[in-house]
Amino acid sequence: MTAADAVGDLLRTLAPQVLAVLVRRHGQFYACEDAVQESLLAAAVQWPAQGLPEHPRSWLVTVATRRLTDEWRSERARRDREVAVALREPGYAAVAPPADEESPTGDDTLKLLFLCCHPALTVPAQVALTLRAVGGLTTAQIARAYLVPEATMSQRIRRAKQRIEATGARFVLPSAADRDERLRAVLHVLYLIFNEGYTASSGPDLHRAELTGEAIRLTRELRRLLPDDGEVTGLLALMLLTDAHRAARTGPAGELVPLAEQDRSRWDRAAIEEGVDLVTEALTWSPPGPYQVQAAIAAVHAEAPSAAETDWRQIVALYRLLARIAPNPMVTLNQAAAVAMVDGPRAGLALLAPLDADERTAGHHRLAAVRAHLLELAGERASARAAYRAAARGTTSLPERRYLEVRATRLAADR
Repeated sequence: MTAADAVGDLLRTLAPQVLAVLVRRHGQFYACEDAVQESLLAAAVQWPAQGLPEHPRSWLVTVATRRLTDEWRSERARRDREVAVALREPGYAAVAPPADEESPTGDDTLKLLFLCCHPALTVPAQVALTLRAVGGLTTAQIARAYLVPEATMSQRIRRAKQRIEATGARFVLPSAADRDERLRAVLHVLYLIFNEGYTASSGPDLHRAELTGEAIRLTRELRRLLPDDGEVTGLLALMLLTDAHRAARTGPAGELVPLAEQDRSRWDRAAIEEGVDLVTEALTWSPPGPYQVQAAIAAVHAEAPSAAETDWRQIVALYRLLARIAPNPMVTLNQAAAVAMVDGPRAGLALLAPLDADERTAGHHRLAAVRAHLLELAGERASARAAYRAAARGTTSLPERRYLEVRATRLAADR
């Protein structure tokens, strides 16, 4: 690992801690987040060349605070704002908190996650703001990961912060009544970040390791803070078990390798062992939730010595449970593929039929891809070829498109 890489890892860890200190001191999430980003950029330039300061977090807090002070001094309305704050807050609020109160706490990271996933924000805004404020990624890094111009991502983040300010959201944990719903939103955002990294929705590469790595890191931190939440544990297990396949999912030229054809000796056994242990332990004391059940399915796949030796009946049973507790067309899509391995492709195709009328999946390339695979298993080669081509036209991922086109071409050549 280079010095710059080590500094980058440290800054991603410190970013939410520094932001929490500033927000607790000054409020004004928008201004504080901008100031923290500037301090991170300064550190990224100076630390690899000059070495780490004795107290890196304090250095960042100091630089960010100076940035805030300079910004406020440059505003003509500074005095009006100070008067308004003085009238609004009790006298003791102007006194700097004791040193022990300035230390970052687990609650601070949770508060930031909940704030970035505020229900007033759109999901894309929640994702972007989480990666920047809690993940410590720069706007340029987030833009590259999602293949959008930096100006577009900058505008998305700016609007998200403005929306946070407009709602009057406070840097506090949600009430007990709102906690479960707000936590589901946080988990959903982390899940979306991981999925985009594991199978990029567009572009030339199948994976974006910076996103999967960041999603796993943030979920691991969330589990450290909420060890008694089974769904947090389940999501971490699901990510680890899924990401364990990454090295085997692409061939020498970056082509997609489907699960049944992967070299399982290339799977990350340490990640599989950790993921299996996590989901097994969680299911002993927590009511099964969607992420735990998905992790259990991933564990069955991970523990099978080969595709032929996969316990498909257990997977079908788990998908039936998942369909009961979290009905979703994508669950049905995956369930159909599993049912086909137990009851034959016709049974799987029958499960797919209702999805054509569901606006969430009608015309989706994944529906066409699964249907193509099942039609191929059923021996309907012409229909399978047409479905593969339809799926290829529908995806914006180049590796997926090439794979689907190759499948269609093979069927045409074997006529």
